[in-house]
Amino acid sequence: MDIRLRLVKRIHSILAGAGRGGSLPGVLALKMDPKFIEKMQMPEHVILVSGTNGKTTTSNLIAESLRQSGMKVVNNHRGDNLNVGIATTLAANCDDHYHVIGDAVVLEVDELTLYRQFHALHPTALVITNFFRDQLDRAGEMETIIRKMIELVKDFEGDLILNGDDPNVLRLGDAAEKARVHYFSVNETLRSRTISDEAGEGKFCPRCGRPLSYSYYQYSHIGRFHCPYDGFGEITPDLTVTNVDFDHAAFEAQGKIYHSFVNSIYGVYNCASVLCLMNVMGRDLSAADTVFRNYVLKEGRNEVFQLSRPCTINLIKNPTGANEVMKFILGQPGDKNICIFLNDNDQDGHDVSWIWDAHFERLNDPSVKTIVCSGTRPYDMALRLKYEGLEDRVMVIENARDAIRWLDEANLESHVISTYTALHSTRAVLRKQEGRHHK
Repeated sequence: MDIRLRLVKRIHSILAGAGRGGSLPGVLALKMDPKFIEKMQMPEHVILVSGTNGKTTTSNLIAESLRQSGMKVVNNHRGDNLNVGIATTLAANCDDHYHVIGDAVVLEVDELTLYRQFHALHPTALVITNFFRDQLDRAGEMETIIRKMIELVKDFEGDLILNGDDPNVLRLGDAAEKARVHYFSVNETLRSRTISDEAGEGKFCPRCGRPLSYSYYQYSHIGRFHCPYDGFGEITPDLTVTNVDFDHAAFEAQGKIYHSFVNSIYGVYNCASVLCLMNVMGRDLSAADTVFRNYVLKEGRNEVFQLSRPCTINLIKNPTGANEVMKFILGQPGDKNICIFLNDNDQDGHDVSWIWDAHFERLNDPSVKTIVCSGTRPYDMALRLKYEGLEDRVMVIENARDAIRWLDEANLESHVISTYTALHSTRAVLRKQEGRHHK
């Protein structure tokens, strides 16, 4: 047994025994051996999930669905999607000879670092959720990420599961000459629109550069489109979702009714990607149906804490994600307070100018009573809201504990919106505040 592997596994065991997670084992593993991941002997099925939004939820839905179908699955369920997190996950689930123990590995992989470990992980399937403009100072221009992805899939010979309603994702299908390409799509719903006022990066055909023609938009640039000049976008999806019913959180696919784990269009797309992959792998789709019905979002994805009144927390990191979270919040009945945590640490991106591209004017709704701004950049957020005429409803509370305590004492249903590095600490504060109601 490699002494380095033994050390890494021992450290992970100690941390797990103490109730601590984190990627320290992976950090040490890659420092001692940069080819640590490459040495892993992977099982028959290796599914990687990447893209801008929805990676954690999608990868966890896939992992749970495969487990429900009878497979032993290894996955980074907490979303530790960088190289160190992946190394930690694999080390914790391999034997003394680098053999990963399981029938399948499902890994969420950050779109910025996918190219570094793609070949070392020996993927049999790659699922791409979507591509949106993200934090510019961390991620760079979206075009750079897409071009790196295109280089990766050129020689990929596995199954490529693509969002057929995202023109940026479809570019991978154009480039993948050796892969088996499978598309999922969602038909027009009652909430679809023929005109979009949201920022989108899919307005022009990547083949000829001329404007794309949209039949409808779901959100941002996601929708049904084609190029009238060269046919880009004219695909035959392997799986199409129809009859989306937002009143009952249900949808239809291949003649069967499914119930979504969350009543939103992005939740439907998450489910569609899972069903498409399950079809490709020949697994029983009823397993996915069971997971969809019972799946509980955690880790800051529509996670609910029981304060004096229910408080829901959601992660945001770019304009599109923020827009969808605001749609969800405003879709909930009754009056509500909102608390926004805006951080500018490395993993958030130091440039917070993206908040000006998000449609915060939507919060100028009579049901929104007070908006508390917190985090490392609360005054930037307060200024953004002031420009939408919300200054009379905005309050700055810099300290996170004080901000959550105020929400609790206000005795009104509330929603917390948090950027990445504020998420876990804010969840801890919410959990502690929740505990005071259950003593």
